[in-house]
Amino acid sequence: MVTRIAVVDRELCKPEKCQIICRRVCPKVRTGEECIVFDDKEKKVLIDESICIGCGICIKKCPFKAINIVNLPHELKEAPVHRFGPNGFVLYRLPFPVVNEIVGLIGPNGIGKSTVLRILSGEIQPNLGEFDKKVNLSEMIKMFRGTELQNYLEMLENEKIKISYKPQRVDQIPKAFKGKVSKLLENVDERKILNDLLKTFQLEGVMERKINEVSGGELQRIAILACLAKDAEVYYFDEPTSFLDVFQRLNISKAIRHHCQDKAAMIVDHDLATLDFLADRIHIFYGVPVAYGIVSKPYGVRVGINTFLDGYIKEDNVRFRPESIKFFTSLIEAKASPEILVAFKSIKKKFEKFELEIKGGDIRKKEVLAVLGANALGKTTFARILSGEIRASGEIDSVLKISYKPQYIQADFNGTVKEMLSSTADIATENYKAEIIRPLELEKLLERDVEELSGGELQRVVIASSLSKDADLYILDEPSAFLDVEQRLAVAKMLNRMVEVREKSALAIDHDLLFLSQIGNRAMVFLGEPSVKGFVEDVTSVKNAFNAFLKQVNVTFRKDPQTGRPRANKLDSQLDREQKEKGNYFYV
Repeated sequence: MVTRIAVVDRELCKPEKCQIICRRVCPKVRTGEECIVFDDKEKKVLIDESICIGCGICIKKCPFKAINIVNLPHELKEAPVHRFGPNGFVLYRLPFPVVNEIVGLIGPNGIGKSTVLRILSGEIQPNLGEFDKKVNLSEMIKMFRGTELQNYLEMLENEKIKISYKPQRVDQIPKAFKGKVSKLLENVDERKILNDLLKTFQLEGVMERKINEVSGGELQRIAILACLAKDAEVYYFDEPTSFLDVFQRLNISKAIRHHCQDKAAMIVDHDLATLDFLADRIHIFYGVPVAYGIVSKPYGVRVGINTFLDGYIKEDNVRFRPESIKFFTSLIEAKASPEILVAFKSIKKKFEKFELEIKGGDIRKKEVLAVLGANALGKTTFARILSGEIRASGEIDSVLKISYKPQYIQADFNGTVKEMLSSTADIATENYKAEIIRPLELEKLLERDVEELSGGELQRVVIASSLSKDADLYILDEPSAFLDVEQRLAVAKMLNRMVEVREKSALAIDHDLLFLSQIGNRAMVFLGEPSVKGFVEDVTSVKNAFNAFLKQVNVTFRKDPQTGRPRANKLDSQLDREQKEKGNYFYV
């Protein structure tokens, strides 16, 4: 039984530049045992886990942070389900789909959630950790004999189950398909469902547009629509809320719930409010990202999310996070600074089909201003007006130095992360490491090429680059996109600390209400009719802004007594009705 995992990042491992220093310093190699060898075929190092003693010397000496050696929990007795090659990521256990239920999967990035969906949908043939052998699905069926998974896996092996799968990276669709949206959707199984959802998802106007001309939010809704319009018995959704506003997330949740009646569905998402609202049970993924992932038993939604936030799996006796995640109630505790950085009034901007009006407001010094509202109401337009990218009528009474992180991020820097960040700041200082590098977990990304980063990695690097610049106001447009729960809360904490220590200000536009509730001293809520007119009355308290917005969405939130996090009430539940009668859409 393997008790230790050695992981070598194939992208970061560069033997030609370090002369294989890991091998030269390894105590076992020095005694004549081939613990670390050079693979002539892959041109990378390989670590023999059966010989490795876990001393950690190679980890410290590797200049590119390519090696990670971790001990597995003592309580983990079973064999792995899948491993991605020698010294690659290892997955233990599987969740299982349940008829007439929606199963939610929660955990950090790089822990195996997408891998699970690909295995359960038949896209990946699991190898039971024997990556150098051909393993039949029947061998995995033996592993799960007597469990809920046995029958499912037997149907999967015999191709007796219909599956529909919505992948994670919808932004990759235009690379695989070049025609019109209507052409992409012409072969769906359920035309009536397709037509109903086109109206529900407000996609009727994009059918004749080319797929590379639609926005990220439209791509996401198209992918979900295509998944739901397939005649299937099990539906898998990998991060369906990315790029969507709260209105759209609610509509998507309702549609998934409605169309998956008498079916099984499984959803991966980092938006706790969506999982609260949509899921019937939760599986927690824990372990060490990019090294190994373990799937917990199923929990009820509240207990599952709270267990994840607590960081302790009682059944496995494993603490996977040093500290529990606690939420503070920013709308009660946070106090706005009285000193104004910039004031604005009577801001108006007209486009061909859209009009934006902001009657007035200001941004205070040493505050993070939360900005919320549906898509296509002018939030990004307002950010670009403040940054000087767009001219508008009205008054802005201060000239500011602004650092702006755009909504849609691109890997357009030719070089490494270290080179990109070094172009705007001295990243070697202890202050920069404490303020930016460590909170955003960028240590292992510094030697990576920017163009090779994943969505979540690129988001963290672009946030770091924006905050590295000298500015009076930092504007972050949808900073939570692609980030997991812990990373989102780390960014919130970092922003709050940064504006206090640097005595700067920040404006954050986002659709994750839990994220916004943790950063906002005050808030702007954009109301109106999407793509037609957006307006803002004034900057107000977070409580008033959330209440006004959630009243439009018709969703209520309560405070979880254990963690303090905002929890979405089920529609038409007793708590939902009581809060609506009192006008308290967001807890007080």
